[in-house]
Amino acid sequence: MAYAPHARFVAPALAAAELPRLAFGVVAIEGLYKLFLIGFERGLDAAPGFSAHMIWYANTATGLLLQLFSFGFLALAVVLVARLGHGRGLTSLIGPIGPSLRALTWALGAVLLFFALTELLPPYWMAEGQAQARAPLHWLALLPLSLLALLVQCGAEELFYRGYIQQQLAARFSRAWVWMVLPNIAFALAHWELGDFTIPAAQYVIWAFVFGVAASDLTARTGNLGAAIGFHLGNNAYAFLLFSEYAAPDSGLALFLFPSGALGDALLDEAPLFTTAFFTELAGVGLMWLAVRLMLRR
Repeated sequence: MAYAPHARFVAPALAAAELPRLAFGVVAIEGLYKLFLIGFERGLDAAPGFSAHMIWYANTATGLLLQLFSFGFLALAVVLVARLGHGRGLTSLIGPIGPSLRALTWALGAVLLFFALTELLPPYWMAEGQAQARAPLHWLALLPLSLLALLVQCGAEELFYRGYIQQQLAARFSRAWVWMVLPNIAFALAHWELGDFTIPAAQYVIWAFVFGVAASDLTARTGNLGAAIGFHLGNNAYAFLLFSEYAAPDSGLALFLFPSGALGDALLDEAPLFTTAFFTELAGVGLMWLAVRLMLRR
């Protein structure tokens, strides 16, 4: 009964639920997305003062904003393939707009409240060696644009993994583990940098899988993508907009920058795969999920 809304969410996918069609659709989406990105990068290289390197390193505000907004090409690819390959429109991938917006708002609020509370509890991070990435007023002035860019990124990923792939699999298979696990294996692998076999890389892939399963569960319980997008947006806002290391990839919008290695990632190369700190991070995903569940019951 908890997943009854999911049946309504999946209904638009029933008319064209063949597995070969889904497989072709995923390949087509990835191909279109890559083509769009190639064109975007060439356009940046041709524009004065810009380059494709800006979005790969994203250690400036402009570079990270461009990178995040470029996920709009992924959303465009999903919409095109869903329309041409399945005869489906954007709202069929998202769910009813009104409930989606309400779920997004409540989920975002729950995750941000969770992170605010964790910052008030020990252990506390030390300010020694800390530097502001930019003046607070500058950071605040960029905040609306930063949140919009993150919304594009999170919305595009949810549209692809929890919208298109999860819906199409659920239309073909009734067992929940299929549409909970398979899309999130793909989601986790998308967070792996090819050739990186370090412990932090493996932990990040596992963390992404657990995060994706939580987002899939929220989607199934609400019958729309709103809660998953809010859940994703709140997490990424905390990850991108508050703390990072000097000149690190994706550090361009962080308010506080720390010296390289100050956040402890370098030490993880020598650590076992499953550590207390890693289990704490996974537990944090569970607590975020629970906070969203409780907020959505209001």
